[in-house]
Amino acid sequence: MSTPELHAPDAWRSLDFISDLHLQAAQPATFEAWRRFMVACDADALFILGDLFEAWVGDDAAGEPGFEDDCAEVLRATARRLPVFFLHGNRDFLVGAGLMQSTGVTLLDDPTVLVFADRRWLLSHGDALCVDDADYQAFRRKVRDAGWQSQFLSQALEQRRAIARGLRTESEERASSGVEYADVDTATAVQWLQAARAETLIHGHTHAPREHQLGGGFRRIVLSDWDASAQPPRLEVLRLSAGGAERVNLG
Repeated sequence: MSTPELHAPDAWRSLDFISDLHLQAAQPATFEAWRRFMVACDADALFILGDLFEAWVGDDAAGEPGFEDDCAEVLRATARRLPVFFLHGNRDFLVGAGLMQSTGVTLLDDPTVLVFADRRWLLSHGDALCVDDADYQAFRRKVRDAGWQSQFLSQALEQRRAIARGLRTESEERASSGVEYADVDTATAVQWLQAARAETLIHGHTHAPREHQLGGGFRRIVLSDWDASAQPPRLEVLRLSAGGAERVNLG
């Protein structure tokens, strides 16, 4: 099956990419840094490559006053000024058509080929490429199933929030135990790039920003996560132009 493609208009000169902000009410500094960035963003388009939210339990969460509604309003205001694209991460895979329609953001398939500046760039969150983490891949298959999602979303909002808190606690306990998370598998990444006829993969998920040369002329660029409370703060944007990719530190 062919990879979906997004062809950038000729007028586009610079594109911004962010991922793994893990926005949550408990971390207001990161939310405020993101809000400021969204207001000031002067790129021709913005791409959010997953895990914008620490947890998203359904689009109806943004239908009442609160943190999710505040996030939706920021997205809405930005999408009025410039095209905003989003693809699912492992924390916000339940973002649905309702949020996209109400904010004017465009949902992308994972992966998607971006045709820009006479080159083909493969965009992904990156979690599907961490194939060595068998437990996570089994979890991913379960929660991406339409039947599972329908059953989960049929529960009351507060019940869904309670389940999300429990999953977050489990994740934090696993991280604090010193478990090493699997990285993107090089062979799989190259296969994706070859199938997409692209040379560069841009992704997030691993929270390990750097550029990897994969051999054969292929490479992957890893986006940074965000944490305004870290020392120093992690608030990085990847800006893509005809001249290549540049990391912009907002901290």
